[in-house]
Amino acid sequence: MVPMLATWESNSTAASLSMTDNVTHDRAERATGLPFAIDGNTLNNVHPLQLVIKRAMDIVLSVLAVLVFLPFLVGVAGLVKISSPGPVLFVQHRPGLGGKSFPMLKFRTMFVHLEDRSGLRQTVKNDIRLTPIGAFLRKTSIDELPQLINVLAGHMSIVGPRPHPVSMWAGGRDYRELVPYYDLRHGMRPGLSGWAQVNGYRGPTDDAHRAIARINHDLAYIQNFSLALDVWIIVGTVVRQCLGGTGL
Repeated sequence: MVPMLATWESNSTAASLSMTDNVTHDRAERATGLPFAIDGNTLNNVHPLQLVIKRAMDIVLSVLAVLVFLPFLVGVAGLVKISSPGPVLFVQHRPGLGGKSFPMLKFRTMFVHLEDRSGLRQTVKNDIRLTPIGAFLRKTSIDELPQLINVLAGHMSIVGPRPHPVSMWAGGRDYRELVPYYDLRHGMRPGLSGWAQVNGYRGPTDDAHRAIARINHDLAYIQNFSLALDVWIIVGTVVRQCLGGTGL
């Protein structure tokens, strides 16, 4: 059965989960909106055929999206180009499946001389580094659309844990120090959107509790992966993130 989207009221419970918490499986499920165990398998008895179908869905959906949005993508590229000097695309290497690095694509949203390619300096409200069109592209997630090419190339999936910058910080320290089981999220291809994003866990990771909850949601998705859940997340992303203007 496809689970209900977790509510904002669950955030305080989810944030309390950590590697050292002595929590029950019932509490973990309430926190992430899915059955979840910190010490559980990253892929819980998934039939290989489901992963084959998932990949086929990625190819079909990304091809259709590129064809449908091609004129729009060309128009956005033109606006990025005239809004400030520099390339249309921003390329940053991030860990993907199995931790293998890949070049993640975005429409450039910052002035070239102010970009932080390490990814350690996260974007904040009214960030002076953003170009005149950059803030709008980020709010609507339009800057993420070039990642459809990453999906076609097999670097990413439509649905999966969002790819983080290398050595990303959370709660004022390296994410792996905060969440010792962090690398388990690389058990599936990263996605354009994921279970964490449709439940409101996105943006800056300066809050340690929310940063932990984000990883727990990623692992809950992997442990409960199904094609039905992927479809649910895609619908939730369109409704709550894109149309709602909250971005990814």
